Amino acid sequence: MKEFDLIATAASGIEALVGKELREMKIDCTVENGRVHFKGDVATIAKTNLWLRTADRVKIVVGEFKALTFDELFENVKALPWEEFLPFDAEFPVAGRSHKSKLFSTPDVQAITKKAIVEKLKMIYHRPARVPLPETGAFFQIEVALLKDKAMLTIDTTGPSLFKRGYRLEKGGAPLKENMAAALVLLTNWRKDRPFYDPVCGSGTICIEAALIGMNIAPGFNREFACEKWPWVSADIFKAARDEADAAADYDVELDILGTDIDTKMIAIAKANALEAGLGDVIAFKQMQLKDFRTEKENGVIVANPPYGERLGDAEIVHELYREMGECYRALTTWSKYILTSDLDFEQYYGARATKKRKLYNGALRTDLFQYWGKRPRKTS
Repeated sequence: MKEFDLIATAASGIEALVGKELREMKIDCTVENGRVHFKGDVATIAKTNLWLRTADRVKIVVGEFKALTFDELFENVKALPWEEFLPFDAEFPVAGRSHKSKLFSTPDVQAITKKAIVEKLKMIYHRPARVPLPETGAFFQIEVALLKDKAMLTIDTTGPSLFKRGYRLEKGGAPLKENMAAALVLLTNWRKDRPFYDPVCGSGTICIEAALIGMNIAPGFNREFACEKWPWVSADIFKAARDEADAAADYDVELDILGTDIDTKMIAIAKANALEAGLGDVIAFKQMQLKDFRTEKENGVIVANPPYGERLGDAEIVHELYREMGECYRALTTWSKYILTSDLDFEQYYGARATKKRKLYNGALRTDLFQYWGKRPRKTS
């Protein structure tokens, strides 16, 4: 089976998590800013699309080269083996971006790339020069990305971003993407035998992602991918990948996951989303103020994405929420707490310095994950 050069793209700050996920699949990889390089066949493409929790997309790298002029771009694009990927009737729009490159006009870069591919395919498929390609068949999203005069040509295998798991029927005013929610869970010390709590759960995304992780359910199990419609991708490969994922899931594990929110409407939305994900009886959602949380349980993990930045105009309300967090959680000495916010003064209002901070990007917004590690769990004889 043919081996491809592949990349998994990711938000800034979580590329290392994508690399860790790939290595756990026994796939060698190299982590770079915004992406992770690896190699694999169609079965690898199927597996990574199904299983990657923190990535955005899986793309095939068709070629890389230096391009200082539009002529160089045209000739190098045309020289690539497009016939190995695109059938005669392929629909192939070209997206583009350029950063710190002499060829800074993105529309021109896209147009020249498209023209070069068209000419190559016409030559390969013996199409008259003046007769356009039909583009009525399977969809192949091509991207030309220029960075410091180096061009990378890719084909997206994923389709809608991997964060679109398919379970979120409704969302709140400032939703956290599913792959970012999964990243927050994976950055904690939570294990499936410990309590997990989100005190500002909104539409329930963090709790749902924790449950998917705890039950070892592939996040892409209930969705389709663009490459499944390509004529050279066998349906049997994706069926085998889904069968393997289904066999790997632990549907019987008992999890202790609680999500609360002050807004009754959001709790109803969270319950509906969990039900859509098949986790309606796995996660407990409850309408409750953050300051009313009490527990005798130990060694739990709290993950919170409270309102911050532009999400809430009244900063004083946000700061009061942070103070309530500090007061409420101070007694939970064995619990670890992870709070994501763009407010760099969070520690001042929370009332304690974080054990560790990690910079992450929620979309274009720079945020910090403030981490407060609990006391080590007591050893049981």
